[in-house]
Amino acid sequence: MAAEDTPVPEAAADTGHSGPCVVPVSGDLDLDHAGELRETLAAALTQAPEGADIIVDLRNSSFCDSAGLNVLLDARRQGVRTGHVLRLAAPSHQLLRLLELTGSNGSFPLDASVPG
Repeated sequence: MAAEDTPVPEAAADTGHSGPCVVPVSGDLDLDHAGELRETLAAALTQAPEGADIIVDLRNSSFCDSAGLNVLLDARRQGVRTGHVLRLAAPSHQLLRLLELTGSNGSFPLDASVPG
């Protein structure tokens, strides 16, 4: 697949209510898109109501490399500092395997589907 054909992670934080903040992501969580994902998750963590969970909706993302994983882990650490829990919803089999191989599988609460 050519670079211009690669889906770009699309993320928009839904912070219009006091429940969890859902960040839908589509495309690859890879080196090419890590910066955009980092900015979006940082904004969600900043704008979310106090104590709200940040749910990363991964239904439309099937690939994550080490750059994407590092962004998720950094956002998790930022969430701990700011009182938010970063949850991964509907992670792909590939992402679950990456979490397992890197020993990061206990770092995130995992949801089989997106709540709500």
